[in-house]
Amino acid sequence: MGHQAADRRVYILTLFINTSNSKYLPSLFVIDLCSPEWRSVSVGEQSRLQRVSREDGEFWMLVSDFQQNFEMLEVCHLTEPIDERGSSVPWCSIMHHGNWVPYISAGGSALEGSFWQNPQFYFTLSEVDSSTASTQKTCSFVLALMQKHQRRRGMDLNIALHIFPAHPKNTYLSPEDLSVQRPVLCSPSYSRRREVVLRGTLPPGRYIIIPSTQEANQQGAFLLRVLTEKGNAATPSHRPSQEISSATEPSYRHEEALPSLKEIELLFMKHCNKKRVCKPLHLYRLLTEAIQGGVLAGSEKYLALEHCKSLVVLTDVQGNANLEWSEFKSLWDKIRRWTDIFLVFDKNKTHCLEYQEVAPALKAAGIQVDDLIMQLVGLRYTEPNMTISYPGFLFLLMKLETMIHKFQGYDMVGIGNISISYRQWLHMTMYN
Repeated sequence: MGHQAADRRVYILTLFINTSNSKYLPSLFVIDLCSPEWRSVSVGEQSRLQRVSREDGEFWMLVSDFQQNFEMLEVCHLTEPIDERGSSVPWCSIMHHGNWVPYISAGGSALEGSFWQNPQFYFTLSEVDSSTASTQKTCSFVLALMQKHQRRRGMDLNIALHIFPAHPKNTYLSPEDLSVQRPVLCSPSYSRRREVVLRGTLPPGRYIIIPSTQEANQQGAFLLRVLTEKGNAATPSHRPSQEISSATEPSYRHEEALPSLKEIELLFMKHCNKKRVCKPLHLYRLLTEAIQGGVLAGSEKYLALEHCKSLVVLTDVQGNANLEWSEFKSLWDKIRRWTDIFLVFDKNKTHCLEYQEVAPALKAAGIQVDDLIMQLVGLRYTEPNMTISYPGFLFLLMKLETMIHKFQGYDMVGIGNISISYRQWLHMTMYN
């Protein structure tokens, strides 16, 4: 079908063949010259189709054959001129990287009261389509929302896009605004595909794009691409400070449970050895003192030297079973993030997670496990009363995250299967 110019835009049609019938496809193509099929098409119709009678690689086929043999049609919008003269007018592509963070920017679907917490992008349409048969002035655009890294985690999210009219004075929609607004355009439904695309036209104006997951408080990263005529743009919206403070956030945050970064650096210098490295025993003493001073005081009684051994060997990059300050800081960043999650799901504030609270807490951290893994968690990581302590939760997350990353390191092509040697297996399982 080749390249075609239409409305000053350039399209490339990519065909995905139904491989079960692909061996019959050559007989379906209508060649450019001397084919009986073209003799049955009037000269006027050939002129309307802008048919060029030469062997240039372009092919035609019957609509019925196309429907029978092809399963998908994708329209790709070029963002660069197709020739040196720049005769085509390409679309402008704007990319935004974002994250859905549980209890902060992962508000769930439009049916959720927390939908407003999702990332918002201010979308301005001012340049109308350069060529249109309609008398109504409209602006064409394409939005593509792609979830990042989810296939590596084995946890694809259901995602969708919604477009709302912007507030007359603000570049952000509040909960009150969204309670009365209806989307002017949205995805037909939430989809588990890696990328969802929304193509449409709207009158010139100001709009808000909201990418969301179907379930609230799911961890995920995304890439939002906005393709428009040049002159139209999309920029991230910033939530007003008073609305950030009113968001549904954890009743405690890690600042109330753990020392600040400056304080923890002093503790590191206090407990590390003369070479300024932290070994498991040093980490045990450091974490014991760090936990004692906050709202999780008392949890240190569940901390074991074995936990600290694993935290050290799963963090150090040199394989020498100790941590330099930069490595410890990386571990501390994870501990602060996981502490936020722990405090959210420790609903009765016992400093332990009930067994049924563990899977949602892991999911909030971006790790989804099945029933079999949860049974193993219950057998291996819980206290006698089937709860998981705060130190045990940190240990469990570190173990899961590290083993997942190790698997991904071997699964270079992302097929979900790896092949390792006997020696690699022993090293991986023994040193963790």
